Amino acid sequence: MTTRRELLLSLGATSAGALVLGFGFATGAGAAARPLPPASSGRGAADRARLGNYVMITADGSVTLYARNPEMGQGSKTLLPMLIAEELDADWDRVKVEYAPADAKRYEAQYAGGSMSVPDNWEPMRRVGAAARAVLVEAAARRWQADAGALVTERGFVIDRASGRKLGYGELAAEAARLPLPDPKTLTLKAPATFTILGKSHRSVDTSAILDGRPLYGIDTVVPGMKYAVYVKSPVPGARLKRADFAAARSMPGVEQVFAVEGVTPGASEQIGLARGLAPGIAIVGRNWWQVNRARTALAAEWDDAFGAEHDSEAYDARARKLLDGSGETRRQKGQVEQALAGATTVVESVYETPWLPHLTLEPQNCTARPTASGVEIWAPSQFPNDGRELVAATLGLPLDEVTVHMVRCGGGFGRRIMNDYMVEAAVIARRAKAPVKLLWAREDDVAHDYYRPGNYHRLRAGLDGAGRVVAYAVHGVSFSRGGKPVNGGEIGLDAAPGLLVPNFRLEQSLIPTILPTGWLRAPADNSLAFVHESFWDELAVAAKRDPLQFRLDHMRASFAHPIADPTEEGEPPYDVRRAAAVLERVAERSGWGRQSTPKGVGLGVATYFSHRGYVAQVAKVRVRADGDWHVEKIWVVADVGPIILNPTTAHAQVEGAVIEGVGQLTGEIRFERGRAVQANLTDFRLMRMPAAPEVDVHFLLTDNPPTGLGEPALPPALAAVSNAIFAACGARVRALPLTAQKIMAARTDVQHAG
Repeated sequence: MTTRRELLLSLGATSAGALVLGFGFATGAGAAARPLPPASSGRGAADRARLGNYVMITADGSVTLYARNPEMGQGSKTLLPMLIAEELDADWDRVKVEYAPADAKRYEAQYAGGSMSVPDNWEPMRRVGAAARAVLVEAAARRWQADAGALVTERGFVIDRASGRKLGYGELAAEAARLPLPDPKTLTLKAPATFTILGKSHRSVDTSAILDGRPLYGIDTVVPGMKYAVYVKSPVPGARLKRADFAAARSMPGVEQVFAVEGVTPGASEQIGLARGLAPGIAIVGRNWWQVNRARTALAAEWDDAFGAEHDSEAYDARARKLLDGSGETRRQKGQVEQALAGATTVVESVYETPWLPHLTLEPQNCTARPTASGVEIWAPSQFPNDGRELVAATLGLPLDEVTVHMVRCGGGFGRRIMNDYMVEAAVIARRAKAPVKLLWAREDDVAHDYYRPGNYHRLRAGLDGAGRVVAYAVHGVSFSRGGKPVNGGEIGLDAAPGLLVPNFRLEQSLIPTILPTGWLRAPADNSLAFVHESFWDELAVAAKRDPLQFRLDHMRASFAHPIADPTEEGEPPYDVRRAAAVLERVAERSGWGRQSTPKGVGLGVATYFSHRGYVAQVAKVRVRADGDWHVEKIWVVADVGPIILNPTTAHAQVEGAVIEGVGQLTGEIRFERGRAVQANLTDFRLMRMPAAPEVDVHFLLTDNPPTGLGEPALPPALAAVSNAIFAACGARVRALPLTAQKIMAARTDVQHAG
């Protein structure tokens, strides 16, 4: 519930006929809305569309709404203004949307990640719209000397139905700006059944610009006098420069400056490593990016990188497998696992492995920075722009107010742009070069200097009783550490279904130190844990000689009488087994599970997962050829993400994209030799191509629960659903990704030998 203070902090206004409301202005109880400085467009103040906080209404009736969160294709730049516009009763066809500036004091949490845009903004943004509507209605009531409670609003007008009078919002803006702000307790938000904007399909506010090829993305940024830069770093993260031929690089065509940057080494306690520092490197600045990028070859740089020798994929694999043979630190335990395993009718044991993965955003990392008289101005495609702003200020020793960050659309993020290493690099280079600079990473830089999703290894043991019920579930997971703590993206948490539905459960963890930079990939941790646990859950169904979908449902239904009170993660709502069962039941109906007849070489696989507050179940239909190659023909998806799908167009796209990315992760891998990435460019990865993309059937199960995000929950089940379908198609159970034809053929051979 939003408190009165929180709402008052969220509202502000400008005079001269323009009303501006939003979060971030402390006005005090009952105070008039606080004015903002004028815009710089050069038009008259009354007609001016200017940056406010969230809502701006000018005298001509036009409405500009400000989106506070970064946009990377997930639709927040459209959705958050829709939340405001709904309660404002604006005419959506006349609404313009602009980015808010990166300013944590005014806009609080400005970030894109964790599928939190909807949970974070569902009520606050609507209250902004409701507050704006309230002062407009009050202004009309005073002008007409009418009862405000008898007035209604519709598509940008206040209407007195008794007399037939109506006034446009633009006609009321100046008067409304002078009124005291309403008490938030008096604000009644709309019931979803009365929504006129939310729940309807709306295309992205950027669609026209994208189709026209207009500049939107960070890579499109151009400022007067701009130079281009590359930043050459060691292939082993954090290695310092020993020597380089600066003169040879400076002699290359188009090169104007070449200089070394010492870098800032993070402390041992720094959990996100170089993301909070500046990696040592060499900056090359010039008139043309292609020329400065070519000049890097003349550097012949040598690095002090011997410390990377032990950080090798083969060494990691060997160490992990040895650790799995022992015990790890107990992270969670209930019941008596070993006793239950000893008394089980059947014990199943398997080892699963998932690889390190890069993000491979379509738009490489980039940033444009312009030095100012006392600071720096930045245009950055960042998921966490205020974190980047703070990082730049700390690195350059500047007051935070001297760092300005403009949000621009991200050409993909998936967690990579949470890290702002490219932002601080651009800022440092621009200040040193004394000129505006666009830093653009080559694709090879993007692969070599990613913040990778770390791999993990799991040994799983489960015991079944004579009725095929799982009575014990033991997990030993191996991941990676820095400073003695799990790296970002390497968390091995409690898997909702096995861990919470089984009476005897234990989770152990072992860690391998790494120097490699790690971070979060879409649906962090769950993108690998779902494959591990939902594939093993399928193995247990086979061992119990039960239908895999019914096997899951039976265990869920057995838990209905004992609601789960503990959340799977601190601060998150508890796992609702009834919601999990409901999406599983519905996906069975939609896919024709148990009723479809599949030809030889075609199989159906099922998986379900609770991730980022959303419940999703999927059935995959996969064809496996005689040579082991496989193709996903169709995936049925049922998702429960709350009571309403706020923008169906975006929601369907989010699910389709998540499923396709999840299937793509099955074939992805990045390996390391002596601390260096082996793969270098997109050609080194088996990326999803259009002909390989499956048909995706999307269905939303609407429930009376708070709305959640959608960009991540639909991804995790896809990996296991496909893997389980491959087993159903040909009997090959592949437990170590990437999932290749060679591994399928080898698993087929194992099955034949076992037979």
